[in-house]
Amino acid sequence: MKYQIIPVTPFQQNCSVIWCEKTKLAAVVDPGGDIERIITEVNKLGLSLDKILLTHGHIDHVGGAKTLANQLNIPIIGPHIADQFWLQGLAKQSQNFGFAHVDSFEPTQYLNEGDEVSIGEERLSVVHCPGHTPGHVVFHSNESNLAWVGDVLFRSSIGRTDFPQSDHQQLIHSITQKLWPLGEKVTFIPGHGPMSTFEEERQHNPFVADQLLG
Repeated sequence: MKYQIIPVTPFQQNCSVIWCEKTKLAAVVDPGGDIERIITEVNKLGLSLDKILLTHGHIDHVGGAKTLANQLNIPIIGPHIADQFWLQGLAKQSQNFGFAHVDSFEPTQYLNEGDEVSIGEERLSVVHCPGHTPGHVVFHSNESNLAWVGDVLFRSSIGRTDFPQSDHQQLIHSITQKLWPLGEKVTFIPGHGPMSTFEEERQHNPFVADQLLG
């Protein structure tokens, strides 16, 4: 499995293109905006984009999804249905966060814990990780030891929990009980900022390090 990170939106959100090397089929994770930049990179890599994957409903992660889906006639997959209210409120999110107007939309498919998403011959498993938002999901490649964690976990930090229906304790539970069991050697691509590993965060993250939580 190959991937390339494309920072998008004024929030420098880590949109990712993930592809199957054998088939050259690709998915884009969290296209928050800057659609032409994403398409240019996909074309440069010689890939065929056939789906959009969303980790959660915040505008910097989903703001370009519907436009891209319409332009390429591809499905939008995710997040969990508990984030439906965020997608329905995109016009309000646009105002609140200073983004250009974005209409609400329904994804082609909502995701649940244990679902699998195919990218060519590659497979991503879906882990429901509420806390930052109630419907947040994480995409994990067991074969490649990679995870796309959205805004659940960052290098030396964790997701905000001051949004409607956020829950700090639920977020801690998602990280320690859903992510850590995937394995210390997992490298993760967060929604913002540099990559890290679960091992590094278990040792040094000031919010969820093992020695802090016992």
